[in-house]
Amino acid sequence: MFQLARPRSAEGFTLIELMVCVAVCTVLALIAAPNLRRWMEVRQLEGVANELAADLRLARSEAIGRNQNVRIGFRGVTTPSNCYVVYVGAIDACRCTSRDEAACEAGGQAIRHVALQAGQQVSLQANVPTMSFDAQHGTSTPAATLRLASASGLAIQHVVNLLGRVRSCSPQGAVAGYRAC
Repeated sequence: MFQLARPRSAEGFTLIELMVCVAVCTVLALIAAPNLRRWMEVRQLEGVANELAADLRLARSEAIGRNQNVRIGFRGVTTPSNCYVVYVGAIDACRCTSRDEAACEAGGQAIRHVALQAGQQVSLQANVPTMSFDAQHGTSTPAATLRLASASGLAIQHVVNLLGRVRSCSPQGAVAGYRAC
């Protein structure tokens, strides 16, 4: 008797199964892309905000540690800025140049300089051109509000009170993890 050979089971995927899998993955990627973009924007904004808050605390502790007033100067008062300098010296001894570099004159010495990169798409707006931290008490003159904003309008604000303490918040609580201000 003749026995018919059993067909071997096919291994692997058919072209149709592969195309369905690619289509499902594409749809999932398109759904996730806007959320991923916003997540990256928030992380970038938080990173810059954390760096600025750390530099404000640095200026205060350097003033006490050096027993010398330490200042932090911002490039623009009412327009978005992309640079700030932590320095010692006269009120106008250090500033940011048009190339986002620190330039010091008249005995000024830069301690730290930060230029926000264009690729970060985060801008800084300060309501004062310069803040000074007192060498004896660590107090701040004047009190200031510093606003960091992303290209889409998300923002984190640092409010520095006269005691030199930094409080962070987000307008309308738009950024999770920050209280509303």
